[in-house]
Amino acid sequence: MLALLAMSFSPAALAVTGSIPMTGSMVGFLAVLIFVLAYSLVMAEEKLHMRKSKPVLVAAGLIWTMIGWVYVQAGMPDQAEHAFRETLLEFTELMLFLLVAMTYINAMDERRVFDALRSWMVRKGFSYRQLFWLTGVLAFMISPIADNLTTAMLMCAVVTKVAEGDKRFINLCCINIVVAANAGGAFSPFGDITTLMVWQAGIVQFYEFFTLLIPSIVNFLIPAVVMSFFINNRKPEGVYEDVWLKRGARRIIALFLLTVATAVACHTLLHLPPVLGMMTGLGYLQFFGYYLRRSLPRSLERKRARYTARGDERKLAQLGSVVPFDVFNRVARAEWDTLLFFYGVVMCVGGLGFMGYLGLLSEALYLGWNPTWANIVLGLVSAVVDNIPVMFAVLTMQPDMSHGQWLLITLTAGVGGSVLSIGSAAGVALMGQARGNYTFMGHLRWAPVILLGYVASIAVHLWLNAASFAIG
Repeated sequence: MLALLAMSFSPAALAVTGSIPMTGSMVGFLAVLIFVLAYSLVMAEEKLHMRKSKPVLVAAGLIWTMIGWVYVQAGMPDQAEHAFRETLLEFTELMLFLLVAMTYINAMDERRVFDALRSWMVRKGFSYRQLFWLTGVLAFMISPIADNLTTAMLMCAVVTKVAEGDKRFINLCCINIVVAANAGGAFSPFGDITTLMVWQAGIVQFYEFFTLLIPSIVNFLIPAVVMSFFINNRKPEGVYEDVWLKRGARRIIALFLLTVATAVACHTLLHLPPVLGMMTGLGYLQFFGYYLRRSLPRSLERKRARYTARGDERKLAQLGSVVPFDVFNRVARAEWDTLLFFYGVVMCVGGLGFMGYLGLLSEALYLGWNPTWANIVLGLVSAVVDNIPVMFAVLTMQPDMSHGQWLLITLTAGVGGSVLSIGSAAGVALMGQARGNYTFMGHLRWAPVILLGYVASIAVHLWLNAASFAIG
């Protein structure tokens, strides 16, 4: 589960205040300007046709270079080095976790799992509107268990297969999937990194997250209902093919589930980082890939004899195109632009946090504003900055808030990222996975509708859980 990665985020790397105050210095202002410019280029990816990893990689390098220069001048280079190494370690764990998840998804794609699911949907006669709702509901239901990022990637793989070439429909489906996956992850401790952080801090108990179920449903349904009216309700064009799963497809699915279970066990039973379980799961896939390669000649021989006896020329012809399974080919097909984008974002935000900007933001909001408005605004901030450092800053500040307010920031940080495609891990991953079909600008056009769902979910929480807002 990707949400378990929250355990690997240490206070040193996202320190709310650095040893040398930089928030009022020229270096600090320049760092913020660089970050804003980099994100502006990310947002213009569709127009510039420039991969989103490029600007944030450069921005991260410049920000940490300035931090290093300041600390060297002050005679404290070790502090900056330590902070950078801690932030880099956190990204490494995140990258390895994502890499394993992407490898399994690519392996299932190569074994034609998503082709088979697409074929099943087409054979069932689902229209585009039904497919829109089916993938959205599945994303909402699966994300509390399998985390919002993994769920979104799985559903996106199905949509791009079913509606291949229909950019408008794929864009709408991806938006719906991102909103649904983030909303589904908001009411479960394991659905998102931020919810796990709150749970680990002991502020919200496991069962108390489920009080956010109805607000999460509202957050998903309002944009989905509006967007569904703009779908051309036709059926996918003539893809009534009979898809056969390649050998080992079902066992790879089982290994993926076992990998997720291993990651959960590493966290809950052994109190070790969940990335250990994911990397162990990559070993499962490697061993199974070795078995598939070694047993391929025998399998082909048996199938050739069986198809010859049946006189099935079509199946015999297909056997000639069979290639051995190679797990490293699946690793190579991971979305490296997305992984490098995450590196840039984590390092940029880590640098700004070390300078003191995250603490400055939290302090200004909670000491100067009403907590309700502060939590609502922080949810929207998470659409740009990312919800992990925002939630970390709030937990570090430990503002004096009622239980209902802690549930509110859990909700807003979880679903606020849906407003922009770059606001959540699910959105960023899908921009890479459905490149050219799901874009920042394509998502931005529907931001007002998503924002309406955001506001409605907050209103429902304030109404249904009003009793929890009483302090003391």
